[in-house]
Amino acid sequence: MSKRVLITGAAGFLGSHLCDRFIKEGFDVVGIDNLITGDLANIEHLFKLEQFDFYNHDVTKFVHVPGKLDYILHFASPASPIDYLKIPIQTLKVGSLGTHNLLGLAKEKNARILIASTSEVYGDPLVHPQTEDYYGNVNTIGPRGVYDEAKRFQESITMAYHRFHGLQTRIVRIFNTYGPRMRLNDGRVIPAFIGQALRGEDLTVFGDGSQTRSFCYVDDQVEGIYRLLMSDYALPVNIGNPDEITIGDFAEEIIKLTGTNQKVVYKDLPVDDPMQRKPDISKAKEILNWEATTSRQEGMKKTYDYFKGLSQEQLYKSEHKDFSKHIVK
Repeated sequence: MSKRVLITGAAGFLGSHLCDRFIKEGFDVVGIDNLITGDLANIEHLFKLEQFDFYNHDVTKFVHVPGKLDYILHFASPASPIDYLKIPIQTLKVGSLGTHNLLGLAKEKNARILIASTSEVYGDPLVHPQTEDYYGNVNTIGPRGVYDEAKRFQESITMAYHRFHGLQTRIVRIFNTYGPRMRLNDGRVIPAFIGQALRGEDLTVFGDGSQTRSFCYVDDQVEGIYRLLMSDYALPVNIGNPDEITIGDFAEEIIKLTGTNQKVVYKDLPVDDPMQRKPDISKAKEILNWEATTSRQEGMKKTYDYFKGLSQEQLYKSEHKDFSKHIVK
């Protein structure tokens, strides 16, 4: 009998790629998404498959899945600044109430659960590169705190379930990831730059461009997540590509990639925007025998080609998301 996995946030960027991977591995996949930030277009190719079921559901409400579950992957959460700044309360709720509900479901089903955390738990780090034993430098009451603290709480309650109930838990700290199915203009660097390039606009760099990021292609990220789920390691593990670049230099790479003559324009740096972001992946190498293998040049070409191939209607849909009906005041 096939193993069965539940993936929350299934219609999102990473969630949809994880659905693909587990289908490929022979699993029966149950996807859940309330479609606040996700898009059914990301998983519509799976609807014809007998191995795939989908529920439009908000995991901050009680979650019931009939039948056995072997694994749960909790990826339901806004993940970009534009998203979580527009729906801050929902962001906090999915990290707290949603995680609590899914941990309870994992306990009921005797399933192993992997929680998607983030490099944002490190805040604006004072340690570089960031190791898993660094506790972070986070502003709990700043605008980004709704996401950062949701993820930090998520890790805490996950470890509490592991220690108190003996639940099999895994925690992945995801560093900047990119690839096909991202939503343009969601506030993250790569989709913002690609969206501007496709529209022939100048590229916007916040700050002086000296801040750094390390970008991991989605296929590498999914491989790391899969290996972590199948491992015996319960503490957090960084999964990301340590190939670091300044945002200013990256903007020039985008202009070269797109073959356009845009300029780079500079604007004020947002509050609490991290100045450095680079994972120490020693633990992933040692425990999972994992490291990223896709170069930034190769991954960016695949990503740009994907967006170039979308129709104007698809591009518009990727750039615009209506949050008005989801905002809790």
